Amino acid sequence: MRLITAMLVLFLVLLQYRLWFGKNSVPDYLELKESVARQVDLNNKLKQRNKLIYADIDDLKNGLQAVEERARNELGMIKDGETFFRIIPTEN
Repeated sequence: MRLITAMLVLFLVLLQYRLWFGKNSVPDYLELKESVARQVDLNNKLKQRNKLIYADIDDLKNGLQAVEERARNELGMIKDGETFFRIIPTEN
């Protein structure tokens, strides 16, 4: 009876060793779980960025207002007949 008990205890110890320290153990699982959570967050941020870019592309394809706004802000262009005033703040 003691031999069977000793074998079962040894078997239990070996299984516990594999569970905590072996390949695909609990610490490996927790590390992968954190990695997946980080990747999901990154994917969500990239999806949001892509939505903004697609909206910008649609604006540029369909509307002249977006093209006009970009020309004014990024290139400093003005329409014919418009006067451009640049206000420079004074330093104190």
